[in-house]
This record gives sequence, C-alpha cells and structure tokens, in this order.
Amino acid sequence: MVQPPGFEQQGVSGQQLEFWLATKFEASKADNSLFVHHSGSKLVYVLVYVDDIIVTGNDSQAIDCFVQDLNARFSLKDLGQLNYFLGIEITYNKGGVFLSQKKYILELLQRSSMDRSKGTPTPMTTTCKLSANRGSPIEDEHLYRSIFGALQYVVITRA
Repeated sequence: MVQPPGFEQQGVSGQQLEFWLATKFEASKADNSLFVHHSGSKLVYVLVYVDDIIVTGNDSQAIDCFVQDLNARFSLKDLGQLNYFLGIEITYNKGGVFLSQKKYILELLQRSSMDRSKGTPTPMTTTCKLSANRGSPIEDEHLYRSIFGALQYVVITRA
C-alpha cells in the first residue's frame, strides 16, 4: 500500500518514516500497521497506530537500539511499559502477559446505560405490538451506532 503523493508520513526534518522502516522491517501480511524485523534469532515488532508506536520483541538490546535510532530521527516520548491500548488492558506477571478487555466492556456498559441491568429470560414484554410505520426506531442514532461499533470491535479483537 502506498500513500498518495503529498500524504506520506514525514519526520521533523522532512524525512519519510516509511523509507527507514522499509530498509529493516517487513510489513506484516496480517496487519498493515505491524512491522517485523528479523535478525538471526532476534525479533523486533513495531505496531504503528495514528501517532502511537508500540515496540516489543525478544531482545531488549535490539529494541533499545531501534528506539534510539527512531528517536534520533523523530521526536519520541517514551510512555514506559504498555498498560492499556485500544481498549485492551495489559497485565504483566511471571508467566507472561495477560490481555483483557474487561475495562473497555465495563465502560461500554456504562455508556449504554446497561451497567445496572439485571438478566431476564425475555428482555422485553411479550404483549407489546410493534409498528414499522410509527415512532422512532432509534432514539439516538449516533449513540446506537457508536455502541454497535464498539461491540463489533470487542468481538473482532477477542483472541
């Protein structure tokens, strides 16, 4: 995928981000915002989302070298260890990394006013007569679409 002329990502002094990544990193076939660098047994993964960059891998020296090179070309702000990204909470323990969407889902339930709802076998009255021609199908279309999109995101990002 190539950006149209004039829309390429530029660095502080006008250099293109893609040229440097293209020399050492391969774009992932699964996700066009993920770049992978292989050097022997060393792996470095770079995930770019808008103006956020996540860097990880199996060799801390290779990661540090990459971050230093990138910082020399672009102005970076290191936010430290990743804890929350795109609705996914990251928790570290001795066994590895635990990913959870609990916080995102709880916020979604609050936004949709469903956080205090109680379960019921039939969530609406069975005697209500519905009409396709009367009333408004949705009170707040923007909120409905926002919640619907957020629910799709939750389902798509589940492992």
